[in-house]
Amino acid sequence: MILYPAIDLKDGQAVRLLRGEMDKATVFNTDPAAQARAFQDAGCQWLHLVDLNGAFAGQPVNGAAVEAILAATSVPAQLGGGIRDMATIEGWLTKGIARVILGTVAVENPALVRQAAAAFPGQVAVGIDARKGRVATKGWAEETDVMVTDLAAAFEDAGVAAIIYTDIDRDGAMGGPNVAATADLARATSIPVIASGGVSSLADLVALRDTGVIAGAISGRALYDGALDLAEALNALA
Repeated sequence: MILYPAIDLKDGQAVRLLRGEMDKATVFNTDPAAQARAFQDAGCQWLHLVDLNGAFAGQPVNGAAVEAILAATSVPAQLGGGIRDMATIEGWLTKGIARVILGTVAVENPALVRQAAAAFPGQVAVGIDARKGRVATKGWAEETDVMVTDLAAAFEDAGVAAIIYTDIDRDGAMGGPNVAATADLARATSIPVIASGGVSSLADLVALRDTGVIAGAISGRALYDGALDLAEALNALA
């Protein structure tokens, strides 16, 4: 199971939100590129980047910070937030992002996901963010009637590289991930599932790994707060 350290970008800084609320942001590093280097130095295999402003704006906002991270590191990075058309997808992949994450458009324009996955094999992931099993879009601001399992099933044959599943009520709350719901989703689809939201301890990572069906886990606040030591966690998962 791969551990993805998270760098959430708001106004050019590395922050963490509480349950997706933009007005509940804690700034953890004013230099996201330095933060990315620190994660790389600790031994991570991947980075998980989110343009929070972009998720609300519907277009990239923290592009300069993302490009600085790409320039400062050599490990692959996946990026979500405000990526809603083919030109933006192609632009980020050309700049060196290894995998783009499509969230809002997966609900609103599933044909784009299919088109992108066909054009860029292995480089397109779907972000499924949910409250109580229902998908939320536009930076989690809008809730839909779409069920998580139905959205995942819609892309079963599309060639999507991964699903990043976030339980919004757990995100940034340090209360542990929703292991059961994530494992249920992983068993319901052949697409690799990456868990996000609430990973706050080594025990959480072990619980996700021990399901035997979850491909990865994203952690942010726990790494910044020191509740989770990245090098120790990577060693335990190796």
